[in-house]
Amino acid sequence: MKKGLSRWLQDSWYKEMYISSALTPLSMLYDDVMRFRHFLYEKGIYKKTKLSVPVIIVGNITVGGTGKTPLTLWLARFLIVEGFKPGIISRGYGGNSETWPIWVDSQSKPEIVGDEAVLMARRADCPMVVGPERVKSAQMLLDKSDCDVIISDDGLQHYALERDIEIAVIDGERRFGNGYTLPCGPLREPISRLQNVDLIIVNGVAEEENEFSMAIEGDVVVNLVTKEEKLLNQFRKSSCHALAGIGNPNRFFDMLEQEGISIESHSFQDHHQFTEEDISFNDDKLVLMTEKDAVKCTNFATEKHWYLPIKAKPQQQFIDKLLTLIKEKIRG
Repeated sequence: MKKGLSRWLQDSWYKEMYISSALTPLSMLYDDVMRFRHFLYEKGIYKKTKLSVPVIIVGNITVGGTGKTPLTLWLARFLIVEGFKPGIISRGYGGNSETWPIWVDSQSKPEIVGDEAVLMARRADCPMVVGPERVKSAQMLLDKSDCDVIISDDGLQHYALERDIEIAVIDGERRFGNGYTLPCGPLREPISRLQNVDLIIVNGVAEEENEFSMAIEGDVVVNLVTKEEKLLNQFRKSSCHALAGIGNPNRFFDMLEQEGISIESHSFQDHHQFTEEDISFNDDKLVLMTEKDAVKCTNFATEKHWYLPIKAKPQQQFIDKLLTLIKEKIRG
């Protein structure tokens, strides 16, 4: 199993290792800085930009994967059905473009714009721009498209961009780890930040009254070379390699095992830049991977390699509440 420093640190946040107490003073300082930064934006000392179209934030308060990307894709399709013309902005994490912001489409290269950006551009039927400065990305999107609502994938902590609706996504398995902010724990902001968002949705089972549940579903796998599709349950009782370079690899591995698939798991750092060696094994076993990882392996994959597209399925109460918020805050 390949594990970098980042993966080891994240594991420590959810296992209460000794590093937690050692870094507590730094976390307290980080906590104070984040609160003060938020205060400066709220008081107008730091500038906020209000766009000409509504903005919906899909973010989280923890480091690592929570399910933002599948929810963002669901939200884009939902808004289209509701008569909107959405556009997506994102950080483009893992991309190494020399200039930002940058337009993304299905032919964009993940090493330039980031793996999640390419995945969303291929799955979402709407325009997309990525870059570290959300305001500039949004302005490019407005200049080059006719979108009338912007979805910000991540960006809950990017207060320079005014927002109309905030949706916070929680990992239902790991929740908030040890409850500390960085670097002692996984929190980007204190848990109290959730008191100010409009909707809280849990990737898994909701535990609190103000939370909604979301299921992640995937029952069809796609071959990277032939594009052939098979039902995931056809791999049942098979022995396969499973690899994941995402925020929470165990969620993917558990999903496969729950289908009765015997796997040899290979965990990589989130946004890992895969090489042919990473996905090649000295046996005849098939290789299963996430869709986010697959976009980086297309050029050197073989017919042994398959990926699992997933989709979010929020509970109906979440959808109803979202419709109410859209009516109140967007349509007026």
